[in-house]
Amino acid sequence: MCGRFMFEPEQNPEVYRIYNLALGNGYHPKTGEIFPTDETALIVAGEKQVKVVGMKWGFPGFKPGQNLINARSETVRQKPMFADSFNKRRCVYPTTGFFEWSEDKTKFRFNFDNKPTTLFIGGCFNYFNEVPQSILFTTKPNESMIKIHDRMPLILAKDQINRWIYDDNFAEKMLSADMPMLDSQEN
Repeated sequence: MCGRFMFEPEQNPEVYRIYNLALGNGYHPKTGEIFPTDETALIVAGEKQVKVVGMKWGFPGFKPGQNLINARSETVRQKPMFADSFNKRRCVYPTTGFFEWSEDKTKFRFNFDNKPTTLFIGGCFNYFNEVPQSILFTTKPNESMIKIHDRMPLILAKDQINRWIYDDNFAEKMLSADMPMLDSQEN
């Protein structure tokens, strides 16, 4: 389960550009460590090309005050809460790394080369009381992750963003794809 991630425009030129696109579109995504329910920058389908928006991270849960932040990629097409959103409203979370906690509650930061490089995480969004809210997908862990946690985010390469958002067949295949190897450091 991915419970927090980083969005550091000042540390990464690509994320800086994405952040400025969100600001230019009238959104004010949080920067730094992103927690569930924070407004974050997302890449979504536009009329002719992708666009950057700001959106709350998390779907309302089944109990009052509950917030669902992750959906299992293996079952997203079968679960009524996620299936329609996966089919019609996929999105991408641009991040500069994410956090997981080991069983002994040690916090680890994951990214490429132990630097704030851009990691793109697949997800979807839906409207609740006419307010868009997003959820990210998790998948089975690879060797770089399994010793710390039994799930990891569904990570996309930059050149996969458009296909994730617009190509249903590609998106379906990504739900079970192997994830790239990551580096971790105790945080």
